[in-house]
Amino acid sequence: MSAKTREKSAGSQFLELAVIVAIALLLALGIQAFLVKPYRIPSPSMEPTLDIGQRVLVNRIGNRFSDPHVGEIIVFHPPQGADSTLGPKCGAPLQPGQACTRPTSKKSSVNFIKRVVGVPGDHIRIINGHVVRNGKRESDGYINPCSPGEGDCNFPREFVVPKGYYFVMGDNRGASDDSRFWGPVPRAWIIGGAFATYWPPKRIGLL
Repeated sequence: MSAKTREKSAGSQFLELAVIVAIALLLALGIQAFLVKPYRIPSPSMEPTLDIGQRVLVNRIGNRFSDPHVGEIIVFHPPQGADSTLGPKCGAPLQPGQACTRPTSKKSSVNFIKRVVGVPGDHIRIINGHVVRNGKRESDGYINPCSPGEGDCNFPREFVVPKGYYFVMGDNRGASDDSRFWGPVPRAWIIGGAFATYWPPKRIGLL
């Protein structure tokens, strides 16, 4: 084989490798944009289920074909005001002893992760951090319960989750900023369901 032929062959191999790398990167970006997206846990609001710094995978495509269900952990855009101490958090007048029934009208650009505890049409009350859904207390052995007498853990006045909305709460009931304070989340603001954790290695598994 001549030197010129060898150079041509090496050049072809390099071009082929570059094309393969480019395709792999495009596939990875496509998967993240449309199918599965990684998400880092930024706060203790989901402890003990998810710790700060833990990484989860979020199924984005499944959200297009089925609605979230009670018990599912989801990633979503909260309403404007939920991510700030400025401005109103709740989009409806607050009633004594009742959780926020409506979010503000615009969504925030940040992402939150919480657990669905109420779906459209559910009657919701919260007693000592425990969700009473349609008259029955949830089975919630997975939560960090509220401390006795903690003020933000009692919303005994019942309300109905509106059509097209989902009521979400953190598993760390005494340390979670969630639907109790800024209202249920519109279906359109939900990004997808978290289905697995992949970091740290000792916490790898399905959710």
